[in-house]
Amino acid sequence: MYNFTFHRPTTVRQAAGLLARNPEAKLLAGGHSLIPVMKQRLAQPSALIDLSLVEGLTGVEQKGRSIVIGAMTRHADAAISPVLQQALPGLAAVPAAVGDPQVRNRGTIGGSVANNDPNADYPAAVLGLGATIITNKRRIAADDFFTGMFSTALEDGEIIVKISFPIAKKAAYEKFKHPASGFALVGVFVSKRGADIRVAVTGAGSNGVFRVKSFEEALKKRFAAKSLEGMTIPATGMNSDIHASAEYRAHLVGVLARRALAKATA
Repeated sequence: MYNFTFHRPTTVRQAAGLLARNPEAKLLAGGHSLIPVMKQRLAQPSALIDLSLVEGLTGVEQKGRSIVIGAMTRHADAAISPVLQQALPGLAAVPAAVGDPQVRNRGTIGGSVANNDPNADYPAAVLGLGATIITNKRRIAADDFFTGMFSTALEDGEIIVKISFPIAKKAAYEKFKHPASGFALVGVFVSKRGADIRVAVTGAGSNGVFRVKSFEEALKKRFAAKSLEGMTIPATGMNSDIHASAEYRAHLVGVLARRALAKATA
């Protein structure tokens, strides 16, 4: 690991100021993605800006017809939140499925979404519910936020402070996880909120999280697993590696979407 300067601001404004004065600095949330690459000397930020002491970045609350989760809320805390379990249990299942206890008790929703790992769970929920990412500068719709593998619409000096999820009438998440890492080889989030029906997939696409419009159109007629019987998606654009071929991942998208729908409509 290379030398770096360590900062621990207590307000978002202080954190943003440090980021503006240190163009090569990195924000530190849970650290599960950043610290390993620093240890391998694949990244050498001049400074780390630790967000753990910043006020107002944790917690789960219901505001009207939305659930708002602070960016520094840890997966374990979100998973057991009574507010989330009661209002949107389909979303509560997402942090509960992340990694292992060590990851869940340290990793944060803001860090996961900002990193946009192609195999992470939260991006599927954010896109699958049509959430809004709220930063220190603006509000970004989920459909505009994810721009590619490990890439987002966040600009220099921009910090995620919270994420607002609209409460869906029906929602569920299903994943086929890697047995060692717990990452999603394929994960599918489905939701129905009025006429807005979404099917979002993580772990499968070579360009990161994406929506399956053909499934969404079929589900507009009837939001049920039977509506997707016999439907598949092409293997083109799917990840292919030692864990699963593109064809296998494409097949799993259909299987997991039907399982998620069965759970959401049970």
